[in-house]
Amino acid sequence: MNSTRQPPAILIMGPTASGKTAVAMNLADRFPVELISVDSAQVFRDMNVGTAKPDAATLARYPHRLIDIISPEESYSTARFRDDALAAMAEITAAGKVPVLVGGTMLYFRSLLQGLAELPKADPGLRAEIDAEAAIHGWPAMHQKLSHLDPSTATRLHPTDSQRIQRALEICQLSGRSMSALLAESEQQCPPYNFLSIGLLPSARSVLHERIARRFDEMLLGGLDDEVRHLRQKYNLHPNLPSMRCVGYRQAWEAQDGLLPAKELRDRGIFATRQLAKRQITWLTNSFEAENFDCLDPALSEKIAARCCQFLQL
Repeated sequence: MNSTRQPPAILIMGPTASGKTAVAMNLADRFPVELISVDSAQVFRDMNVGTAKPDAATLARYPHRLIDIISPEESYSTARFRDDALAAMAEITAAGKVPVLVGGTMLYFRSLLQGLAELPKADPGLRAEIDAEAAIHGWPAMHQKLSHLDPSTATRLHPTDSQRIQRALEICQLSGRSMSALLAESEQQCPPYNFLSIGLLPSARSVLHERIARRFDEMLLGGLDDEVRHLRQKYNLHPNLPSMRCVGYRQAWEAQDGLLPAKELRDRGIFATRQLAKRQITWLTNSFEAENFDCLDPALSEKIAARCCQFLQL
């Protein structure tokens, strides 16, 4: 294994449909590793189809920590992810294996590597004021307002990402400072590991978009609509819960409630997934020092395995 004093850990980061799971499973076949999911949707139980969660047989062969750990009625914070991931990494390292963290939730990766800034707590009254203003002017206008107060944060947010725009505006008003400035001052709390950060990026966005469309079609054929109906029957859910704001679930919910024509579900779902992939690529490109590989390369898994073999000095 690596001769440095710090134990090794491998990060596999990339946009949706970039083949992260296949790469991670290939590493599990070759090296003494254990997998940790870095996915804010796969933490929810009974949300399988729309999250592209590995099936039961795959998880039995390739166990992933931090999958199926909470109810869709609950919220899972970035701080909790960091605590859970660090605990899992410590256990894996103590067992003489290498933690491999794989997923597309870039905020989780950043919290792991850089720690968490001390941000002001939520203010329900202020949030209500922001929501009221958005109801009048629209979230794109609120995004424009944020671009003047915190251009760095606004750049990485979609103009209709109401939840994150609201939080960024709230922080500006509560602290008198931008969220990006507060995050920049966050104490560097990188865990005591020697990290190999691997990014999966497409050499052609159009091909990734085709993959996304195919996978969303597979989700629809696999019963995404029925899954959402089952979730609504089994749990006490509402559309503003983090679980139901996940791409695919949000569009299916709206279609079931008549807020979205059923015939538009596919196109809206694919569009939202492509927008998610765009944000993930922006995060990966701008916020991490990763060794990037073309996720469309037929030899992707072999090349990454060779790099990991070098890293682990096996």
